[in-house]
Amino acid sequence: MVDAELNDTQTAGAVWDALPIQGNGSTWGEEIYFRIPVDAELENGQEVVDLGDLGYWPPGQAFCLFFGLTPASRGDEIRPASEVTVIGKMTGDIGVLKGVSSGSPVVIQAV
Repeated sequence: MVDAELNDTQTAGAVWDALPIQGNGSTWGEEIYFRIPVDAELENGQEVVDLGDLGYWPPGQAFCLFFGLTPASRGDEIRPASEVTVIGKMTGDIGVLKGVSSGSPVVIQAV
């Protein structure tokens, strides 16, 4: 389990309103992503994110957890496949995400 805090973007509000959300995660380097029931436009899009950021990727209606480098990374930059809306930040030990494999069940819930 990884705790996180959502920010005050409209997209984060839409994700909050959709909770709880369940899905099967896919991995792309050190990113976990999966489709969620939120349809939002790009908001303050970012091509580079910080370690521990949560993102929303509009082309795939996907929730993204960034815990390291992706195949699109350049040097030590963490790069999504394309721009994302950063909707929050994970707290605590995100290293546990390195053990998650594609197809693993993921649950996002309010605490």
